[in-house]
Amino acid sequence: MTVRPPQSLSPSFSRDSGLNLLEYELMSERADALGRHGLKVEKAIAALSVLEDAATTPDRREQLLNDAADAVWAFFIQREICGLRSNRDAVQRYGIPKEVMARLGIIRKP
Repeated sequence: MTVRPPQSLSPSFSRDSGLNLLEYELMSERADALGRHGLKVEKAIAALSVLEDAATTPDRREQLLNDAADAVWAFFIQREICGLRSNRDAVQRYGIPKEVMARLGIIRKP
């Protein structure tokens, strides 16, 4: 014979307990932060289109590549916080160049 505890004592995830509300707020903030980081990646990748101009100096090119790498690195970290482990789809979706991917996680000297 199986004995089941009363339902009044079992945890309910459908009730509006403080813990459920907090978890909902945390998930909402994680998703919002992921969206903000995604926008930063889009802007950094768009700025890389300037590299095709003949007037782009090598220093400016390095700065744009470094900025893009930093934005992508932060985006990947935020994705992992949200539980998204594979970044292949993000690389394809945002069109992240291999040159940027090669710079991820590099600590540059000031």
